[in-house]
Amino acid sequence: MSAPNKSYDPVEVEALKPEEIAARLDEALAAIAAAADLEELREVKVAHTGDRSPLALANREIGALPPHAKADAGKRVGQARGRVNQALKVRQEELEAERDARVLVEEAVDVTLPYDRTPAGARHPLTTFMERVADVFVAMGYEVAEGPEVEAEWFNFDALNFVPDHPARQMQDTFFVQGNGTEGDESGVVLRTHTSPVQARTLVDREPPVYVVCPGRVYRTDELDATHSPVFHQIELLAVDEGLTMADLKGTLDHMVRALFGPDMKTRLRPNYFPFTEPSAEMDMVCYVCRGESVGNPDRPCRTCSSEGWIELGGCGMVNPKVLIACGVDPEKYSGFAFGFGIDRMLMFRHNVEDMRDMFEGDVRFTRPFGMEI
Repeated sequence: MSAPNKSYDPVEVEALKPEEIAARLDEALAAIAAAADLEELREVKVAHTGDRSPLALANREIGALPPHAKADAGKRVGQARGRVNQALKVRQEELEAERDARVLVEEAVDVTLPYDRTPAGARHPLTTFMERVADVFVAMGYEVAEGPEVEAEWFNFDALNFVPDHPARQMQDTFFVQGNGTEGDESGVVLRTHTSPVQARTLVDREPPVYVVCPGRVYRTDELDATHSPVFHQIELLAVDEGLTMADLKGTLDHMVRALFGPDMKTRLRPNYFPFTEPSAEMDMVCYVCRGESVGNPDRPCRTCSSEGWIELGGCGMVNPKVLIACGVDPEKYSGFAFGFGIDRMLMFRHNVEDMRDMFEGDVRFTRPFGMEI
């Protein structure tokens, strides 16, 4: 029996030739050296060390070689990839040192400046925007109403037609205040989950007609991330008078949107369900960035509305007669409408804020560009 012919090479792989490996290595080293910042270096790393990089693809071709050729090709590719990784490490350290040195210069504090100089401050944009929205309704004859943030469960839920087993009452949505500090002893007091209890308090305390707008801070057991917070802000309006209809609600909301976003803005109402209004609707306004022109137009995508042409503002509807009865108002004589939306998310829409956490961290670099508008 004859011995195997080890000199016979049935496969020749172009990507594994020494000159090809050397060329790919030179390309990678040149790209690494040319990276001007850490972002460019990350792109270079993906291009030259990722799963689809030339050296990674060449490494996969080693299996196609005859046994006696694999070791040499593997060593050649391995050394090239090792040099690329080492060059990446060195260049990253260089760019990080440059970045740190630049930050030290750009954000340096001159401790020799006079200590009594007071830098220009800025109002928080949430405060400014909430007051701007309230001013729109004050100009229409509404009053600003306020209420406690630690609220009785009756005002927060029962008076607003939330049935006892409604999901919003559960611990996953609501912060309950314990009675005597023992687990399970709830006092019937919560951190308000919306500003609607201010409306209920207003109806209990006053005789119609009632026209109020209720801005304020609310609480829900949400995780803090880029688009959610356990503490956020809402503004709601309530109108109760004789003969009010959905047409009055639509006209009021149209005026608000045009006052805040421009005279050519349009709105629409979509049927929905809320316990405290009947009928209920979700209100949308046409996207103030693309004005609806991104719909079906792949050449002009819109990040603000995801190319849908509309932005959801909040819920609205006619006040449920059960709410009026609970607050001592005769539903046979009076009708009303209500509307509410989140201030924080609206601020994100208006000013392209990508992370909600920036609003609550107290960094003056976020608030200062909004200035001292009063």
